[in-house]
Amino acid sequence: MRRKPRLYIADERAIKSGEATDVYFLRAKKILDNISASATRVVAEVHSYGFPNGYEWAVFTGLEEVVYLLEGLPVDLYAMPEGTVFRAMEPVARIEGAYGDFGVFEPAILGMLRHSTSVSTKAARVKLAANGKPVLFFGIRCIHPAISPMVDRAAYLGGCDAVSGVAGAVMLELEPTGTMPHALMLVLGDEKKAWKLFHEVMPENVPRIALVDTFYDERVEALEAAETLGKNLYGVRLDTPSSRRGNIRKIVQEVRWTLDIHGHRHVKIVVSGGLDEKNVMELVDLVDGFGVGTSIAFPPSIDLALDIVEKNGKPLSKRGKLPGGKQVYRCENLHDTVVPWGRVVERCGVCGGRVEPLLKQVLSRGEIVSDLPDAKEIRERVLGQLEKLVSADASRWGPVFIG
Repeated sequence: MRRKPRLYIADERAIKSGEATDVYFLRAKKILDNISASATRVVAEVHSYGFPNGYEWAVFTGLEEVVYLLEGLPVDLYAMPEGTVFRAMEPVARIEGAYGDFGVFEPAILGMLRHSTSVSTKAARVKLAANGKPVLFFGIRCIHPAISPMVDRAAYLGGCDAVSGVAGAVMLELEPTGTMPHALMLVLGDEKKAWKLFHEVMPENVPRIALVDTFYDERVEALEAAETLGKNLYGVRLDTPSSRRGNIRKIVQEVRWTLDIHGHRHVKIVVSGGLDEKNVMELVDLVDGFGVGTSIAFPPSIDLALDIVEKNGKPLSKRGKLPGGKQVYRCENLHDTVVPWGRVVERCGVCGGRVEPLLKQVLSRGEIVSDLPDAKEIRERVLGQLEKLVSADASRWGPVFIG
C-alpha cells in the first residue's frame, strides 16, 4: 500500500503537553509517581560549562518560547533578560518547583534556549565583524521551514539588520528584505531584462540591488547593471559560490574599481555566499553590506544544560557542577560576580561600580510577572552590550565566583 507523506514536526499541542520529550524523562516521572516522589521540590539551573573554541561570550535568547511553554505550570522561573550577553558557567535561568511538574520539559526547554542562543551568538559575532555595516540574514533555506521564524528571530536578536524570511518577518513585525534570485535571470534568459523588470514591478521602497554573477564575470555584469538602471541602481550583489570564487577580495576590488572609473560611485556592493565572521572581517573595508545565511543558521552550539542544584532547600548537584542556587550580579562595564542565591552584592569586585542582579523573576506559580520585550528592544540591548564589549574590552573579564 502506498504510504501517504507527512511533515515530521511537533505541533504546539505536542510541545506544550510534554509529548516532545525524551522517553527517559517519561520513565523517570512514572517511577517518581509510583513512589509519590514527584512532588520533591527542586531548583534547576540552565548554564553552559564551556563555549566553542574562540568564544568568550554568548547571547542568551529563546526565553519567550520557554515562558510560553511553562506558563500555567506551578513553577517559578527566573532568568536573565532575553538578549543578555553571558559567560561560561553563569546560570542564565532558574526553575523552582516540584520536579514532576516540569521535568519532562527539559528537552524542550534546552532545545528552545540552546538553538536560539547559538544562532543569536553567531549573528552577533558576524555583526561585530561587519563594523556597523548592514548584515542581512537569509538562511532559512538551510533549515526546516517549520522553525524558520524562530531562526529568523534569533538572527535578528543577535544583531542582523533584517531577515529575508516572510513568515519570520511578519512575526517580528518587520518588512522582509531581499534582492532577487538567480532563478529570475535564468527563467527570463536575460539579466538586463530581469533588472529592468525588477525596477518596473517592485514598489519604490525596495532598493534596486542587482544580482550580478549569473551568466558573466561579476565585473562585467556589475557595469551592465549600472548602465542599465543608471541612478536608479542602489547596489549590486555578488553571490559567487566558493567553487568559482577564487580571491573574493580581488573580485570585489575589480568591481569597485570598474564602477568608479565609469562614474558609478553611488552604486553599493553587497556580498553573499558562504560568509562567516572571518570573511566579513576581511571584506569590511570594501563592501557596503553582507548577506549571511548558512554560518548563522548552522552555528557552533552553545551547549546549555539544565541541572538540579537544590533538593528540598539543600544544595545538591551531580559531579562536575556547582551545587546550590546562584545569582549573577553585573556592573555597567559588564563585569560579573556569581554568588549563592540570596546573597546581596552592591559593588563590583573588578571596578568598584554598582551592580544589579541579572536573574529576575519571570513566572510566579506559572503566572507571568514581568514584561516580555519585543524583538526590536531585545536587539537594541544586544547591540548596546556588543559596543561595550569592544570599547571596554569587557570580553576578557570572566565571571568572579564568591562562595
